[in-house]
Amino acid sequence: MPPRLRADGNSTFATEIAPALLSPDTLVYDLGGGARPLVSLPQKRCLGLVVVGLDLAAEELSKAPDGLYDEQIEADLTVFKGRQDADLVICQATLEHVRDGEAALRGIASCVKPGGLVAIFSPSRNAVFARLNLILPERIKRRLLFAIYPDKGRGHDGFPAFYDKCLPSEVERIAAQNGLELVQRRLFWRSSYFYSFVPAFLAWRLWLGITALLLGKDAAETYAYVFRRKQ
Repeated sequence: MPPRLRADGNSTFATEIAPALLSPDTLVYDLGGGARPLVSLPQKRCLGLVVVGLDLAAEELSKAPDGLYDEQIEADLTVFKGRQDADLVICQATLEHVRDGEAALRGIASCVKPGGLVAIFSPSRNAVFARLNLILPERIKRRLLFAIYPDKGRGHDGFPAFYDKCLPSEVERIAAQNGLELVQRRLFWRSSYFYSFVPAFLAWRLWLGITALLLGKDAAETYAYVFRRKQ
């Protein structure tokens, strides 16, 4: 398949998109990164970054490498009001886990200063795995997920997901309403959930092709955005 259909959104965001936005001596917010923030300790030290971590659970923030967070904020992103002081806000694989996506995007926008950047990665609500996630009971889907993909338990995959306002078109609309202008959009057409069983993989790819013709960007499996706060 063409490279654009084989690219993994999560790894592309973590290794290419977000790191390219890091600049020396800047203030970076990681929203929802918890124990596994995107910025590493060597990156922080090399660039002289100040890193603020926000998560729903203080316990998750405490699991991050020592010295990575300069400030830890235990808060619900859907009701959080930021200080508009960040040079860069990173929100990776968090948006799908909040019950009110529109409120979460308002909270994200409130953290970044005028001219600052916001980088978001999220699965789409229309992804097949997302639809299955919404249908299956929590206990059953966790058992299946960790039985087939044991490594998924080390990330956000074990947390409940709601996918509220998690379509690309919805993210763009809400971002614009909150003073964020589009800088970069990357759509990804791959997820790892169906690679272990060939019939499921083929059926998934066929369905993805059909929905892409009907829904356009909202058919993507995952997506990454970079926004800039208007001056």
